[in-house]
Amino acid sequence: MTAVDDVPTTKGSDAAAAGSAPDTPPVPPAARRRLPRIAELRTVLRFRRPTLDPVERRLESALTIADLRRVAQRVTPRAVFDYVDGAADAEATARKNLAAFETTEFLPELLHSVVDPDISTTLLGDRIALPLVFAPTGYTRLMHEAGETAAARVAARVGIPYVLSTVGTSTIEEVTTAAPGGNNWFQLYLTNSEALNAELVERALQAGVRTIALTIDSAVGGRRLKDLRNGLTIPPSLTARTFLDMARYPSWWIDKLTTAPVEFASVRDFPGVSYSEVAGLLFDPGIDYDDLAWLRSRWPGNLLVKGIVNPEDARRVVAAGADGVVVSNHGGRQLDRSPATLDVLPAVREAVGESTTVLLDSGVRNGQDIIAAVALGADAVLVGRAYLYGLMAGGERGVDRAAEILRSEYQRALQLLGLDATAKIGPQHVLRSERASG
Repeated sequence: MTAVDDVPTTKGSDAAAAGSAPDTPPVPPAARRRLPRIAELRTVLRFRRPTLDPVERRLESALTIADLRRVAQRVTPRAVFDYVDGAADAEATARKNLAAFETTEFLPELLHSVVDPDISTTLLGDRIALPLVFAPTGYTRLMHEAGETAAARVAARVGIPYVLSTVGTSTIEEVTTAAPGGNNWFQLYLTNSEALNAELVERALQAGVRTIALTIDSAVGGRRLKDLRNGLTIPPSLTARTFLDMARYPSWWIDKLTTAPVEFASVRDFPGVSYSEVAGLLFDPGIDYDDLAWLRSRWPGNLLVKGIVNPEDARRVVAAGADGVVVSNHGGRQLDRSPATLDVLPAVREAVGESTTVLLDSGVRNGQDIIAAVALGADAVLVGRAYLYGLMAGGERGVDRAAEILRSEYQRALQLLGLDATAKIGPQHVLRSERASG
């Protein structure tokens, strides 16, 4: 018979004898189960007050420009949305514009104070709130009856320039009256009528416009297949499918039927020009350097040339008297398979030197994109689709929302980059992929 003292013991039996299980750690006081207290529930269950205004509700839910795009697509007839969202031919250039920004990486420099960053910059002698300009767009009141005047008012409130298009649906005078304190620019298509060209330049001067942007990449119109299939042409030739789709948006129809007609307002009163003749008038395949010289002789203010993707073109137009260039492929809406603007920006900057104004458009959808463009040589960027999505989603309030999204994204990215001022952004803060650098 074996003595009790000789029976082998285990750690587990010792633990059992002690009344505890050492393999299970004790539960800390904070993790012990208990009934919740009402006062504690109030601190974590704070429900948002419901927003009754449907426009405000959908704008509140939009945290990015992509969100605004989705809202715009939901509340706008397909043909109108496609006009804004679409591009020329296979839309390869439009995709490349976006990809160029998406493949650009940032290299932060940290342990610098970024309290109260200065996101402003100087552009053509004016201090603007951030390196952002609202680009010229056509057919704008087709998207929402507030149109160009809404965009101009928002730009004035934000403290950035707004550019009215020659094919805008509001006149120069209407825009400057709506935003009298704004930094209002005018985008010019030199037409095949010198008398009309002279009138537009003079009206811009009399309205207080200080900057004209001459677009040179539209000798002929780009082939936008979505617009052709939808019948959204000049003049319109709507298909039955397009008409039936538009019928699904009664509020849009009411707005169009109860407000002034959608037309190319700046040229509507010019003698002998009908709506159907506008396209043939505005797209002039004969435009050349003599036209640029004519405009330079007529226009005493700032003159930008828009539509540059070739560094040699940039060098030549500056030599011909332009104060700066806009690196642009028209958002991919003209010549498809042209390069992404961000890819050619550094070479354009090198071609014209540091003292010449260089802006960029096409593909900007995020405040981080603004930083990428500034780092690679742009003084500022232009956005068109970004604020038009907001306009379609909620009129002037939607444009406000688009501007606020871009501003907040830009400031946050600047601070996360370790910088406290726009002026400190440089090429050392970005890395380009092999696709972009090649």
